[in-house]
Amino acid sequence: MISMEVLFAFLAASVLITIAPGPDNLMVLSVGISRGRSAGIGFGLGCALGCFTHTLWATLGIGAVVLASATTFTTLKMAGAAYLVYIGVQAWRYAGTMALTKLDDGSVEPLGVHVRRGFIANVINPKVALFFIAFLPQFVDPARGTVWIQMLLLGALFAAQTVLIFGSLGWFAGSVGARLQRQPRLAVWLDRGAAAIFFALALHLATAGR
Repeated sequence: MISMEVLFAFLAASVLITIAPGPDNLMVLSVGISRGRSAGIGFGLGCALGCFTHTLWATLGIGAVVLASATTFTTLKMAGAAYLVYIGVQAWRYAGTMALTKLDDGSVEPLGVHVRRGFIANVINPKVALFFIAFLPQFVDPARGTVWIQMLLLGALFAAQTVLIFGSLGWFAGSVGARLQRQPRLAVWLDRGAAAIFFALALHLATAGR
């Protein structure tokens, strides 16, 4: 199996990659600040599940096969961009009302709602799929056991540290957002700022090349 030295090196690299500024970090932070702690944590967990899904695709070779097609790549990235635009429109439309976090009767939306949003935003991003296809094999040694088992193990480890980091980001962002949301005018601009971030990420994804 994978040596401890390789596991520690992989974990260190994964943590650095996860905490580095990127689309997932920005989405978790913006959702947490504008929609609350539960939303931020849930969105982060969804992104982590998306990462593990990309691991499965890379392990099974599905990701490489799918992304080998220019048409499929374009379809996936446009679908991902459209979904980010959808989230941004919702944030802009209900700016200052916390409408995505609370239902009409004042109850809080289930955590699963935000997990689903984070999962979809991550899993339909072909750039994330490309990352895992390139990243995981660098830490796999065929001489030390079955390749697909090693990749699944590495993917599970990556997802686990992502849960901790994104969950912490969501909690922190939600804590800050809860204080800021007490000011109605500022709450409106927080939501619009979150919407702008999603629009920018959508544009970046839509114009990304292979």
